[in-house]
Amino acid sequence: MVTEAMAEPKEILAQWSVSHGNLRRFFEDLALPPIDEEAQRAAGEAAAAAAIEETFGIGIEDFSVGVHSVGGAFAAAGRPHLTQPDPDVPVDTGAAAFFDVDNTLIQGSSLILLAEELAKRRFISVRELAPALVKQLRYRLSGSENPADIAEGREQALSIVKGKSVAELQALCKDIVDRHMLTKAYESTVDLAAMHIAAGQQVWLVSATPVQIGQALAERLGFTGALGTVAEEEDGKFTGRLVGDILHGPGKQHAVAALAAIQQLDLERCTAYSDSINDLPMLEMVGSPVAVNPDRKLRRYARQRGWAVRDYRSVRRLARSYLAPAAAAGAVAAGVVWAARGRR
Repeated sequence: MVTEAMAEPKEILAQWSVSHGNLRRFFEDLALPPIDEEAQRAAGEAAAAAAIEETFGIGIEDFSVGVHSVGGAFAAAGRPHLTQPDPDVPVDTGAAAFFDVDNTLIQGSSLILLAEELAKRRFISVRELAPALVKQLRYRLSGSENPADIAEGREQALSIVKGKSVAELQALCKDIVDRHMLTKAYESTVDLAAMHIAAGQQVWLVSATPVQIGQALAERLGFTGALGTVAEEEDGKFTGRLVGDILHGPGKQHAVAALAAIQQLDLERCTAYSDSINDLPMLEMVGSPVAVNPDRKLRRYARQRGWAVRDYRSVRRLARSYLAPAAAAGAVAAGVVWAARGRR
């Protein structure tokens, strides 16, 4: 039988999340004297599943993947919070703001910029870079992301970094952020984040981009932390396997749910910012969703729902954000063709 303490879903989720999905440990911490293993596992999983469904509207499997994504991000950073709150600012416990990165915080695609810079610095080859740029071009032209492209892109990215140095990539990401990404940040979005920090709230970046990029951005801008796509590490090298899931669409929702459980956040008091209709699962789970530089579908949806809409793009920036990926993809494709002809 379960104690009265387990009646509160938030407490169940916090305990279960901190245990990283270890149901035996979770249940033993909150239950009466141990029962047999099979019954214990079933009861613990049922209690957790009910709490997850009630609180976040997702299944226990999706929540568990989110827990692994958050745990992987914490491990990559070496600590849960990259920036500690100002001791002179009263903490607004339970409130946080979640920011997408591409076209919300910075102009354009962080993944394309990262890939281009890594190719220039010979961390990856031009041939490895080309497929990612072609997929981004297809997304820019269609306005929607192909699930097959996402899955294939994930496998390509993991195979590219397999066996490469974690420390080297972290150093490169910090340098790329300092030299190329901070200058592309929308000042008005940074100001929004600063407003939340001044109110004593946590500020998290949540992006499908590699977690090292998100964490370098968060650290430079003084944000609480960043969740991103996490590649597994072993002995200082990438294994070619994924931790959790790619933080795209539902993946963001699952990771934010896990983060909210671990940090004991009240999502009704939280805010989420994004430019893309693909982030609807994350936007709809918070009390205050905001469309920033929205695509056509998100703008229309936000207006129908009465959400706040903020657009910080100038005509020039709008044109560059759509034409630059096309130009980059074309240049890389031409380079690959030229190199192939040269070999023949």
